[in-house]
Amino acid sequence: MTVTDDSQATTVRGACPHDCPDTCAMLVTVVDGKATKVQGDPDHPFTHGGLCVKVNNYVDKVYSPDRLLFPMRRTGPKGSGRFERITWDAALDEISSRFKAAADEYGAESIMPVSYLGTQGILNGLNVGDPFFNKLGATVTERTYCDSGACTAYSMTVGATAGVDPESLVHSRYIIIWACNMISTNLHLWPYVAEAQKRGAKVVVIDPMRHRTAKMADWHIPIRPGTDGALALAMMHVIINEGLTDQDYVREHTVGYDELAERVQQYSPEWAAAETGIPAADITTLAREYAAGQPSLIRIGVAIERHAGGGETVRSISCLPALVGAWRKPGGGLLQLPLWAFPVNWPAFMHPELATPGTRVVNQFLLGQALTGELALDPPIKALMVYNSNPMVVCPEQDKIVEGMSREDLFTVVSDQFKTDTARYADIVLPATTQLEQKDIMFSWGHFYVSMNNPAVEPLGDAISNTELFRRLATRMGLTEPCFARTDDDMIAEAFDWSAPAMEGITVERLRETGWSRLTLPSPDEYAPHANGNFPTPSGKTEFKSSIAEQVGNFVVPLFRQGSDDHQPGGTVDPLPHYIAPRESDETGFLLNLISPKSHAYLNSSAGDQPVQRRVQGEQSVTIHPLDAQQREIVDGQEVRVFNDRGQFIAIAKLSEDIAPGVVLSHMGAWAKNAKGGTTVAAVNPFVFADLGNAPTFSDTRVEIAAI
Repeated sequence: MTVTDDSQATTVRGACPHDCPDTCAMLVTVVDGKATKVQGDPDHPFTHGGLCVKVNNYVDKVYSPDRLLFPMRRTGPKGSGRFERITWDAALDEISSRFKAAADEYGAESIMPVSYLGTQGILNGLNVGDPFFNKLGATVTERTYCDSGACTAYSMTVGATAGVDPESLVHSRYIIIWACNMISTNLHLWPYVAEAQKRGAKVVVIDPMRHRTAKMADWHIPIRPGTDGALALAMMHVIINEGLTDQDYVREHTVGYDELAERVQQYSPEWAAAETGIPAADITTLAREYAAGQPSLIRIGVAIERHAGGGETVRSISCLPALVGAWRKPGGGLLQLPLWAFPVNWPAFMHPELATPGTRVVNQFLLGQALTGELALDPPIKALMVYNSNPMVVCPEQDKIVEGMSREDLFTVVSDQFKTDTARYADIVLPATTQLEQKDIMFSWGHFYVSMNNPAVEPLGDAISNTELFRRLATRMGLTEPCFARTDDDMIAEAFDWSAPAMEGITVERLRETGWSRLTLPSPDEYAPHANGNFPTPSGKTEFKSSIAEQVGNFVVPLFRQGSDDHQPGGTVDPLPHYIAPRESDETGFLLNLISPKSHAYLNSSAGDQPVQRRVQGEQSVTIHPLDAQQREIVDGQEVRVFNDRGQFIAIAKLSEDIAPGVVLSHMGAWAKNAKGGTTVAAVNPFVFADLGNAPTFSDTRVEIAAI
């Protein structure tokens, strides 16, 4: 809806499109058809009118002189970034003819899409291209960048439950923020933590880095990357052996307690101290305080899964709330992804029935190997389409991606708002709209509010939304299924199961008018869905011993995977939580453990080329403890080379005692074209999967650093 004031400025209600838990409600001021200001909606109960550094100058992004506004065809060598303007008809003709030629000569699986969550809207986000590529019979790309391992482990233990209402954190008495720099990546949740702290709650942060959030906590516990599971198991050891469990809750609402109690005997605080670097006394204190401080709350971040044993880590952490009865009251339990509460109609956007049974699946972490032939795919990849992603920055094996995308026999299409590192290697570049120019409807993975994004301005130049892009491509390729003719309004009508109890009273018309609406759930003061069990697991209880693990072994939560029904990773899973040590160790010859968390000013690689955000984030840097720097004769501010046997990147050394000894940190999101040496942290990251859900192992990375 729009509202006109006396100055004739129009205010349009929108929602932030980024892959962030906050999904902020936005108000866009429009004068004479041009957006002049973007601000947070002060009436939104969760985001309260605030926008972060990634978004508060979003108008600059929309009207940036670097925006891609017209279709373009490559004129120089791949990677040169040289293009000429063409028409949409010419672009669509070339794409359709090249796709058809690849399919005719090599088979449809020679076409490969690459996408993720460059925009998070239900219409334009994760699944917007799936029906098109399913119908073509293209290679299916598995997208497990974020939370697939954690979701797999979490659902095995407590089920696909929203868990804790984020707004109920004000009632928590003991809060553990685990592997999450909330102030940088989940900003609008912090006021609820701060209010709980003001009311007397103790806030603990577990992280290798004393980051912005850790500095605001009552207790920061530095931990060696990849050993979080050891800490969780040792906490259970203390809680069980000292009789700190909620015996009634365990008896009534859990299964497998006796087996779990036997399992954790091998995980003493003394054993965990050697693994984690945390003193045994601190582990014992943490376990005791957590058990006693009811209702206690654990907030886990995305990074918790990014090592060899990430899945088992989340399995172990997911057991803790039931052991101590934390689920009994509002503000108690585990906060993972509130998105489980949203009845999104995913099949209407994925259309898996259009896929050819048995179509091969390639995980995007293996993109470099797929493009260089290292995977020995038959047929080889001959046509690539990238949208909602910048794989040059977010995928591992950066050198192989460059090599693969430099192939002259690879036809590449990139749809984006800017000429990204990936787009510079494209044959055809297509202009995508920003959130102010497109219609969408949003769920959230950080709160319980549905949001509507109304377009504020007409698309600039010839830019089009992702929904329109695939409508045009489907028409040009001769696809006639009804799903390819849907309008955006048709898709919004299919976005949710509008008859679900959580959507009672919420309508499209109401959302257009108000911009947002809370799901129809109990208030934050009353929300305690598992006070009496009722977990969405096969047993209806917290499963310390997972029946899913016993039945099907390793799997990926369906929400995060797209492929044929028979695509299941091999192997089995121990039904009881256990510890898996980091895969990379001193034996690699690289003695520093690199972590590459989200940036403060970038959202993955989004905004990584924007002037304001680049000034805030600064040059590509690596934070190193002074003791580690001294051993390598590195001084603060010096240019250094960070390397391992996979690759290297150049960064500015930042000496700080905020990082644990033996650990170094370099934020992800910087663009390769702006980096000295032309590479980023993605050049050294591993492509190996974690134990569950084909999750990445970006925090299981050993490197060395040398002065330049």
